[in-house]
Amino acid sequence: MNKVLLNTLKQSPGVLGAALLLTNAALATEATSEKLANAADPASVTIEAARAVAPSGQNLDLQYQANAESSPEQLALSVTPDADVTVESATLGNGESLTQMEPQTVATTQAVTSVNSESASAFSEASAPLQTAQASEFQVAQMEAVESTATSGADLDQINEYSEVSDALEQVTSVSQLSDVQPTDWAFQALQSLVERYGCIAGYPDGTYKGNRAMTRYEFAAGLNACLERVNELIAASVANLVTREDLAVLQRLQEEFAAELATLRGRVYALEARTAELEANQFSTTTKLRGEVIFWLGDAAGDRATNNVIGNFAPEDSDPTEAYFGYRARLNFDTSFTGQDLLRTRLEARSVPNLANYDITNTLMSRTSIDGSNNGIVLDDLYYRFPISNGKGQVFVGANGLDLDDIYDYVTPFGGSGDGALSRFGRYNPTTFRGPEGTGVALKYAFSDKFKLNLGYLASQAEFADQGRGLFNGGYSTGLQLMFNPSPKIGVSLEYNHRYFSSDDMTSTSSLISGGTGSWGANRPFGDNSTTTENLGFQANWRISKNFELGGWFGSTWANQKQGGDNSATILNWAVTLAFPDVLKEGGLGGLIVGMPPQVTDHDISALEDKDTSIHIEGFYRYPISDYISITPGFYVVTDPDHNSDNSTIVVGTLRTQFRF
Repeated sequence: MNKVLLNTLKQSPGVLGAALLLTNAALATEATSEKLANAADPASVTIEAARAVAPSGQNLDLQYQANAESSPEQLALSVTPDADVTVESATLGNGESLTQMEPQTVATTQAVTSVNSESASAFSEASAPLQTAQASEFQVAQMEAVESTATSGADLDQINEYSEVSDALEQVTSVSQLSDVQPTDWAFQALQSLVERYGCIAGYPDGTYKGNRAMTRYEFAAGLNACLERVNELIAASVANLVTREDLAVLQRLQEEFAAELATLRGRVYALEARTAELEANQFSTTTKLRGEVIFWLGDAAGDRATNNVIGNFAPEDSDPTEAYFGYRARLNFDTSFTGQDLLRTRLEARSVPNLANYDITNTLMSRTSIDGSNNGIVLDDLYYRFPISNGKGQVFVGANGLDLDDIYDYVTPFGGSGDGALSRFGRYNPTTFRGPEGTGVALKYAFSDKFKLNLGYLASQAEFADQGRGLFNGGYSTGLQLMFNPSPKIGVSLEYNHRYFSSDDMTSTSSLISGGTGSWGANRPFGDNSTTTENLGFQANWRISKNFELGGWFGSTWANQKQGGDNSATILNWAVTLAFPDVLKEGGLGGLIVGMPPQVTDHDISALEDKDTSIHIEGFYRYPISDYISITPGFYVVTDPDHNSDNSTIVVGTLRTQFRF
């Protein structure tokens, strides 16, 4: 203890009493939850203060004595200087929002050192004896929170309210600055003293004190710290007579008030922690979350079968061969994180939606919906791992199965999702660069800034096989990059390039054809089933003109080269203009209009294999959110001159998609 502190204690016993009460306040709020739960007998408050030796000529005794017959809510405080003075504290406030409490006694013992010194020189003597004052038992009444085994919803809401308080406090110099504090308030004099004499009370920016509002532990700590700092300043300045007996009574009164509130909050927090622990003990996994999606797909198509195709299946003519159908897709995503920033995605899928391009239905790839095909039972659809690098600026993907080009590249229009975007396969995004051999490989997505981003990767379609002509590097693959530029939050621009190799096995699959299973048969198999390489360039843009309107689109060009059975080449083009209407009619809703040309062979070394006419794709839909988890999307799309051949009749596809997420 330094000299300044001892001199202050010697000349101002009130400071010593404030220090004792502040210590007792901390002890009162640290009662364990077991004591809060088991205490039942009321107890009075008994305080025997230590006797501090005053300067010469003074006889000052400070005593607190409990009234054994008083109620638990009453506290008798006796102060004995030269003449006895008695101060009774008011009954503890018990607002309607607080849980009924019962007092509990916590006994502590404090030893107070008495110092008798008449001068600074006498104090500085090393041999001056220090006399130990009489130790006394200090009993503090605490309130017990009577909580039920299950915390009510209102209690949890109040806890959330406490934890979300973020109003910054502002220091006040006069109690009159607090508009909601009136002279008739029982704590007016206490607040006036703490504000104007000690300057350790702060108000809210709106000029209020909010005295009836429950306080959080953080607020209590902030207020206590402010008062302690002020007391330390007084000690350092050796200012006497600023801490009075009345101050001690007020502090005792406030101590009891805050102890009740903290006890209430503590009990609720303990109950919430117990429920959280029970939930964690019974959860599926501490690292894995289950997310699911179910799609119901109702659809039909009107129009004659496309029989006049340059390349493809030459099916017999049939007027309106499509029947109404009801398909589905169900996905379960097991998303695992080991660090909180990485992701291991394991997806199981079951799907059965008819492919309208089949030979015996429409016989054109232009009629395909965004979801189609069937798997035999439940399959492993996705299996990849993603982790951050460079302080989160980059994301590295390592995929064993189901890592696709649309996982690596970003689409800027809002229609890219298969379950909540466009209804047609062509309308989702640019097939030139977003589709190709894929499934296994590595990728990097790196953001240089908020405006510039680079995406690149290498994906193989037959990496799980080890026989000749397949594998990680000898089978079909796609490699490329994407440059994203966002000059503002409302504008997105992207330039994509990729090089792709299609093996003869890829050319027999409708999922990894040259134009991604969209456009004409010639645009997907310009050289039949022979292996092919392509150089692909894509451009896309989207501009959010207003809150409810976006304008976007894309353009794609493919230069294909035959690698087996000849050395022919072909050029394939496609484009689209998109109009989006987000949040129209309802928040979360999305209206869409798409007009474009599906992939078309515009040039071929064999001129007879060029598409002679131009098909136009027109699509409209509206996604209506019934809730955060359910949405329905009615819509349609029209394909004129299917397969870029005017001899084929127009086809109209109508759908009703329902999405469930959980």
